[in-house]
Amino acid sequence: MTELRYIYATRADEGTIRPDPAQEAVLPEFERIRTALQAPPPKRGLFGLGGAKPEKIKGLYLWGGVGRGKSFLMDLFVTHVAVPKRRVHFHAFMQEIHAGMAEARKRGVEDALAPVADKVAAEVRLLAFDEMQISDITDAMLVGRLFERLFAAGVVIVTTSNRHPDELYKNGLNRQLFLPFIEEIKKHLEIWELVSPTDYRQDRLSGEQVYFHPANEAARSAIDRIWQDMTGAPIERIRAARTEAAAAGLARGTYAAQAAGLVLTVKGRQVVLPRFRNGVARASFWDLCGAMLGPADYLAVADAVRVLILEDVPRLDSSKFNEAKRFVTLIDALYEAGVKLVMSAAEEPERLYLEGSGSFEFERTASRLREMQSADWGQSTTH
Repeated sequence: MTELRYIYATRADEGTIRPDPAQEAVLPEFERIRTALQAPPPKRGLFGLGGAKPEKIKGLYLWGGVGRGKSFLMDLFVTHVAVPKRRVHFHAFMQEIHAGMAEARKRGVEDALAPVADKVAAEVRLLAFDEMQISDITDAMLVGRLFERLFAAGVVIVTTSNRHPDELYKNGLNRQLFLPFIEEIKKHLEIWELVSPTDYRQDRLSGEQVYFHPANEAARSAIDRIWQDMTGAPIERIRAARTEAAAAGLARGTYAAQAAGLVLTVKGRQVVLPRFRNGVARASFWDLCGAMLGPADYLAVADAVRVLILEDVPRLDSSKFNEAKRFVTLIDALYEAGVKLVMSAAEEPERLYLEGSGSFEFERTASRLREMQSADWGQSTTH
């Protein structure tokens, strides 16, 4: 079994990754977990009776700034672990838990969480979460019992986060009820801060074109390449999904819903990001500005993503007043949060909204769109 540090070194020698001492320092922690997971089970006693129980394996909570390579290290680890496993974004996982509990309640199950958690524990030995963060009170009140049950069943958890455990659900409603979960995290997971001076996600886009007009096939191809570079998604799969959607007569952008996305719950509403991976989201203008969304929804999007790819922004006029207003609110939320924006549009920023109520105020949005195209945009902003 080749150790992860040698796999990492080989990739560095090949030039596919840039070696980073901060990343190399945490590899032994991943290797510790991988070795323990793949170790043979303890020998049973005479006549197959008794025998030592498998030792509980302490997981890992890897936290640090945006773009430092946490998701990359997670992928490297998960790819080379030969046990039943699942890698999933934390938001998406919690949405699945809530959906499973709703089904259990329909069946009259008194403790709806129990069968859902037990099903997860029966299916995987390792759960790898990307971007753990708690912003919803329903998640905050549920996650403690969920993890307690998973830990008891021997499920090993490895997770990334932008926040130290003590900062999770900070200032949240009834946070005192959430504090025992933080202690469980510290008990069952090693806490490791990834301190690197390099923001690799920013580096990928630094100096690259991030605003495309008009929103034609050339723009879509360029954005496909950016999406592939940022997420590792094969371009062929992207194009096949789009072709399939077009053949079915679906609207542009609908093909994205066929791939793994992210659903955010905000005050009981659902905000859908049709495609999402490693903190990078991809959606059409109509996905986010054609829906009945408001400031709280866009703040949730800005909090959940590090890069937003927004496609097919049309010319805006009085007939699209509501959509234009939502677009302005979305850009404001992304701007204030320092989120990197990749965008395709019908026109350059100053010509997107030339007539109609609000066109004068749109000048500020156009200015922000210009600023967000700069190579160093967002580099001084922590998120």
